[in-house]
Amino acid sequence: MRLSLCYALAALPVATAFAPIQSIHQHVSQTELAAEGTNIPGPPFSGPKAKPILDSIQSPSDMKGLDMIKLKQLANELRWDTLESVSKTGGHLSSSLGVNELTVALHYVFDMPEDDIIWDVSHQCYPHKILTGRRQRMSGLRQLGGISGFCKRKESKFDSFGAGHSSTSISAAQGMSVAKSMLNKRRNNCIAVIGDGAITGGMAYEAMNSAGYLRSRMIVILNDNGQVSLPTGTPSAGGTVPASQLSTYTSNLLVSKPFQDFRSFAKGFNKLLPEELQGINKRIDEYARGVVTGGTLFEELGFYYVGPVDGHDLDNLIPILEKLRDSPDDKPVLLHLKTVKGYGYPPAEQASDKMHGVAKFNLGTGAQIKKSGGNPSMTSIFANELINCATDDRTIVGITAAMPGGTGMDIFGRRFPKRTFDVGIAEQHAVTMGAGMACEGLKPFVCIYSTFMQRGYDQVVHDVAIQNLPVRMILDRAGVVGNDGPTHHGCYDLAYMGCIPNLTIMSPSDEIELKNMVKTCADFDDGPTVLRYPRGTGYGADKLQSLFGYELENDEIPAKGVTIPIGKGRIIRKPGGFQANGANTRGRERKDRVALLSIGTRLHEALIAAQEVEDANQDIGVTVADARFMKPLDIDLIRELADEHSVLITIEEGSIGGFGDHVMHFLTHDGLMDDGNLKFRPMVLPDKLFEAATQHEQYEEAGLNSRHIKGTIMKLTKKVNVPVLEEV
Repeated sequence: MRLSLCYALAALPVATAFAPIQSIHQHVSQTELAAEGTNIPGPPFSGPKAKPILDSIQSPSDMKGLDMIKLKQLANELRWDTLESVSKTGGHLSSSLGVNELTVALHYVFDMPEDDIIWDVSHQCYPHKILTGRRQRMSGLRQLGGISGFCKRKESKFDSFGAGHSSTSISAAQGMSVAKSMLNKRRNNCIAVIGDGAITGGMAYEAMNSAGYLRSRMIVILNDNGQVSLPTGTPSAGGTVPASQLSTYTSNLLVSKPFQDFRSFAKGFNKLLPEELQGINKRIDEYARGVVTGGTLFEELGFYYVGPVDGHDLDNLIPILEKLRDSPDDKPVLLHLKTVKGYGYPPAEQASDKMHGVAKFNLGTGAQIKKSGGNPSMTSIFANELINCATDDRTIVGITAAMPGGTGMDIFGRRFPKRTFDVGIAEQHAVTMGAGMACEGLKPFVCIYSTFMQRGYDQVVHDVAIQNLPVRMILDRAGVVGNDGPTHHGCYDLAYMGCIPNLTIMSPSDEIELKNMVKTCADFDDGPTVLRYPRGTGYGADKLQSLFGYELENDEIPAKGVTIPIGKGRIIRKPGGFQANGANTRGRERKDRVALLSIGTRLHEALIAAQEVEDANQDIGVTVADARFMKPLDIDLIRELADEHSVLITIEEGSIGGFGDHVMHFLTHDGLMDDGNLKFRPMVLPDKLFEAATQHEQYEEAGLNSRHIKGTIMKLTKKVNVPVLEEV
């Protein structure tokens, strides 16, 4: 008779499999570290001078003959190789360090690519990439022409499933498991690795419910490190604890003395039972997991629950994974690991954000290499203006979906913790919660990355727009975002929001306009608003005056924003520049007059292009206008530009279907193009995916920098012959 999964796990040494986890750090002694050539006490911190085991690994199959001592040495070498690589490129650091031992264990026990390992979000995949033949390419991590910071199927056969957003791994693993079963494949090992942050997403529970119901053979590994939000610990209405009741639940489960004492007793007793008493064994095990602890959520969903287990202890982890691999049982399993984010590198373990996402840094100290001084980020400008508004209006509240640091809600939360709500990775819930707040008279600012708002789209339509509720949706990271690549670009919001009735949609061109639009959203109660702004910094007072034409009192940016008229744009520059007067001879004839109508921060590039065109051509006059709003359009401004110019070019940081299409729709329906005297061109992000690079490189690839705008003007005014662009 073959052992059941329950009995097989029970056969593991009690002290090894389910001993209380007092301190993960106790597993690695200073003697062991010294033997491995690691100088931990520091600073300065340093790793092994040589990495002989890692040097011998070209693919996971090279790990199969290693004994436990060498596997531990490999884990240490792998950790420092990851650290050395990321210190030179920047990227997601601590999440990779936290799964370092797990990565070694998984590749040792399972056989990729025949077995599938799916990393949820996959920002923790750097050790996985190093072990799967991409070590030499880590110098190009998240750079133009280099490898992605996430898993990508087209990059390697060892990347079972691409990711970048959260909570998708369990669904993908179930789909693979079902397919392997239906196709009668010899092996069916599908492993989903998901963190305690990602598992707060509703899609994860949908998948677990389905997997338990369908009894899909799969292993879900819950990487529980207590870091639900970025950063965890932001003051909010829930306090400073992780934004997840599940995290609290698993922590309480871990330290439950009845759980530890009774399960240890039950497991020890079960080892004495003969094989034919497996039924009794199963009932005792269920009693230990069910009656004593009050049951586990995961088992109610149909999973066999194993844990908690120290995720940094290879002596423990490998035999458990081997038992799970070899079990004939088709019931899905959840293996609960406790880990430390940033484990093994003191600067990461001690940092408030655990060094989650880092710039290049000094490996010896952990100090990040960032530009000194500089202008404040657009995110911080937004947050501080929201604080200004909330100081005068007690009904203003902020909502974030586990991204307080990225959206500025950490700044807002420090000032108004009781008015800050972190709901975990739950964008759908965030939007509808905001709708409920609006029903009762609050002014919710739902602050979500543009790319993540895609996950709450139905709620925007069904719960907000149809009911015309004044929810303020703040979309950070609009446009291309740089090194995170295609999963994180905010390319589509103008298109997917623009087609929804009742929305007011605006996009600032600079930091002053951002302040003004935050204030405008706060004051607007007649329906839902969308404010989208890009990743990056403000321009500073000098450039705002010299390039944008602002006249700032005392050369200082205003401390507070002002309300601007809904649906009204502005002309920034007339032919001849800001100081143009009656003596200006540019654009005397309509055929020589060009209008650039920008929305968002491409206005900067439009102003540069306008000046360069006029410097090179004495006849051409270029007007530059800032639309400010996509909905409602400033139709008076568009009519003025169309009537007075022979060329009208729209520019936006978005895909086809956005602002340019709305303008073109109005031009055609208003008859402004009927006489054939107006040339219209929308400049948008082309229909392609932009891989990791800097933002400037991505806009260069997209054809949306100043030189491309200049080229479009020159072509349409017949000042130069430009080759026809091939479709991309």
